[in-house]
Amino acid sequence: MAQKPSIPKGTRDFNSETVAKRSYITETIKQQFQLYGFQPIETPSFENSDTLMGKYGEEGDRLIFKILNSGEYLRKISDDEYQSRLESAITPKISEKALRYDLTVPFARYVVQHQNEIEFPFKRYQIQPVWRADRPQKGRFREFCQCDADVVGSTSLFQEVEFIQLYDGVFTALNLEGVTIKINNRKILSGIAEVISAQDKLIDFTVALDKLDKIGEEKVKEEMLAKGISKEGIVKLQPLFELSGDFGAQIQSLKQILNTSEIGLKGIEELEFINTAISTLQLKTARLQLDVTLARGLNYYTGAIFEVSAPDSVKMGSIGGGGRYDDLTGIFGLKNMSGVGISFGLDRIYLVLEELGLFPESVKDNTKVLFINFGKEEAMACLKAVSSLRDTGINAELYPDAAKMKKQMNYANKRDIPFVVLVGDEELRTNSFTLKDMSSGEQQKLQLEDLINTLK
Repeated sequence: MAQKPSIPKGTRDFNSETVAKRSYITETIKQQFQLYGFQPIETPSFENSDTLMGKYGEEGDRLIFKILNSGEYLRKISDDEYQSRLESAITPKISEKALRYDLTVPFARYVVQHQNEIEFPFKRYQIQPVWRADRPQKGRFREFCQCDADVVGSTSLFQEVEFIQLYDGVFTALNLEGVTIKINNRKILSGIAEVISAQDKLIDFTVALDKLDKIGEEKVKEEMLAKGISKEGIVKLQPLFELSGDFGAQIQSLKQILNTSEIGLKGIEELEFINTAISTLQLKTARLQLDVTLARGLNYYTGAIFEVSAPDSVKMGSIGGGGRYDDLTGIFGLKNMSGVGISFGLDRIYLVLEELGLFPESVKDNTKVLFINFGKEEAMACLKAVSSLRDTGINAELYPDAAKMKKQMNYANKRDIPFVVLVGDEELRTNSFTLKDMSSGEQQKLQLEDLINTLK
């Protein structure tokens, strides 16, 4: 017996209902992107390896799917290299391309490659799949879709303000209330590291601080000590563990902690500007929250850092994130091109909307009316009517075979088609149509014009 086929772990098939729901989310996001003036672009699903490698840190590099060269790729490997089993020496010779890990680095490549064709500041959006060789779990897949928006060529903090508004606009349009937009600033993290004389341990310090909500203050301090951060430095951090109050109150506490750090105070200044602007403009459904433990993307974020959390009633990781990168295009030779961008996690947003029952019923709309097939002559009459219905925007179809009526009715029920039309000898003679409501069982005989008006 042939083995039942399967798909790789971390990937999924989508049925028609799931595709419709995903399309509802992406179309909602796309509409908001366009309202804010973003232009669509697309990039290849795979890039040259040297475009991607080294851009996401050591851990990110391990999660990049490599593509084997076509042909007899092993011929380029010497016997000594093959016997050494050294991945760093062998991989570049047998794999010159890789599936994209995210949309940000390919976007930076796009900007550099097409810089003479682009008007700056350049606002782009991109909705495409990405791939990561990660361990699959709830809300985390090896193939998933990202929905990104970025602006490059402007250092204005009004861009950060607009991105917060954009997040709020999308989640308002999706009727998803209780979303929290967390914000921090890389300059603040750098300033804290400076104050405790741990500039060379910025990553270690922030990775430990990022775990504060998960493992608690004492465990975080233990991890910092283990990473070589001095006891004196950790004592200076104590006010950080006790931050409380609203955005403004936390800012004032940070000013006291960072009063000797120029870069830290610059970060505070930027956050104050953003918070003041958002307080003036007002968000519709989301709320803005300062989170000094937020430390995502430190390999390329240089200013504001964003992370979006689902409502507290749903156990889910972040459903969006982003930040300011002052020199991302510099990795491809184009210096001094500041940018800021955000991303929406389509798959996680889907899970949240599903759990909260927020998908509109209209999302599931497929065929509205099925014409029952009683034979060749009846089918031809039905097809003419089907064409007329489709011309007016009504989803209609004819059952292809003259099967038993029970089978055709069961087909309509299983596909949740709300109406069926019957055309038999009497209907052919009077040029009429019998419309049946599948939920109530009610039937009525109508002329084509009345049939169209009733279904619309």
